[in-house]
Amino acid sequence: MSATLLADPPPPAPLRSSGEPGIRIRAFEGPAGAEVLGLDLAEPLSGADFQRLHRAHLDHHVLVFRDQRITPQQQIDFSRRFGPLQIHVLHQFQLAGHPEILIVSNIIENGRPIGLGDAGVYWHSDLSYKERPSLGSMLHAQELPAEGGDTLFANMHLAWDTLPAALRSATEGLRAEHSYLAKYEELRQRSPWRPKLTDEQIAEVRPVTQPVVRTHPETGRKALFVSEHFTTRVIGMPEDESRELLAQLFAHSVRPEHIYRHRWQAHDMVFWDNRSLMHLATSFPSAMRRRLNRTTIEGDVPF
Repeated sequence: MSATLLADPPPPAPLRSSGEPGIRIRAFEGPAGAEVLGLDLAEPLSGADFQRLHRAHLDHHVLVFRDQRITPQQQIDFSRRFGPLQIHVLHQFQLAGHPEILIVSNIIENGRPIGLGDAGVYWHSDLSYKERPSLGSMLHAQELPAEGGDTLFANMHLAWDTLPAALRSATEGLRAEHSYLAKYEELRQRSPWRPKLTDEQIAEVRPVTQPVVRTHPETGRKALFVSEHFTTRVIGMPEDESRELLAQLFAHSVRPEHIYRHRWQAHDMVFWDNRSLMHLATSFPSAMRRRLNRTTIEGDVPF
């Protein structure tokens, strides 16, 4: 499902503020998201402030840090406060000197892409194809197009909570296969950003099975954990039934009322919970430049 098939959710409006003077957490009106105010990530972060951010991340699933003039190393250091970092299989698009950062960009220099220009064209949760998928991802804006390029986030807790009873009954206890290669060749055929993978890279992304409904390890909330990008089949189910069930789950997950639309501003840093959300990149004019730096934090084995 592409972004063009979705009704535009209304822009998020800041609604509630919490916290003492200093850092403020201002929740957006909608299914997810909050803005963090009064924080410069280039400065040391106290243990108490870190705990407030951690709690806010669990409560709101997406945190938006505005106007962050930080270096790649500062992004890496802040990301590591939440756990070990994962290195993306496309080593070609690592930031020089900082392998923890994946460059997400449509820019081509000297005839070669500098980053992954078609990242997020299908709904997905980052690294769900790994045995230990991502806890969360941080994306820091470096260059933004003058129009388009929003990122949509679908709240998978809400998707589970609102799932019709018959689908709930059909889904609980199931496991599904996730594969990085599921749509890789399809994407290679239509973009210059997907290099042919080496045997070593393919070995890094062997398919894994995950629960169709996962339990958040920190909050205990259940969430759907399937995506159109990486989930290939339901284990032990005939192919036609698997395809139909997954199609229903995909469609339900991305209903407009489940979605927060992030409209990027210069130097935004956005930190989202891959255990709670899926996300999708929307289109923008191809002649415009877009570049962001991504770090990805390792999570737990889903259950």
